[in-house]
Amino acid sequence: MKEAEPSEVVRLEREVEKRHPVQRLFMIDVLKDRESRPVLLWAVGVLMFGTFAYHFLEGWSILDSLYFCVITLATVGYGDLTPTTPLARAFTIIYVLNGIVILLTFFDRIRIVRTRTISRQAKG
Repeated sequence: MKEAEPSEVVRLEREVEKRHPVQRLFMIDVLKDRESRPVLLWAVGVLMFGTFAYHFLEGWSILDSLYFCVITLATVGYGDLTPTTPLARAFTIIYVLNGIVILLTFFDRIRIVRTRTISRQAKG
């Protein structure tokens, strides 16, 4: 069997990359990117901080607190859980503003990683 030429190998690698929609769907490319890790750590840290803050401020379970934090940071806001104490409401205002910044930063990281991938494929 004859060996493939280098250009043929590159073409085959590109074809394989195109056939991984699940990796793109679950943002595996973004998770593997070293420069994206601070944003991911920031998001996880804010989720953990918010979870414990609502657990202590509102007396919710850890699961309810985490659920509220995810729904709030994703700007969905179903309304099934709402802060009742003035301190928790003030915390929520700051928390929501921080959540919007996290989302925008995360979307920007996705854009950067995907643009870099497209540029590499175009140079090929």
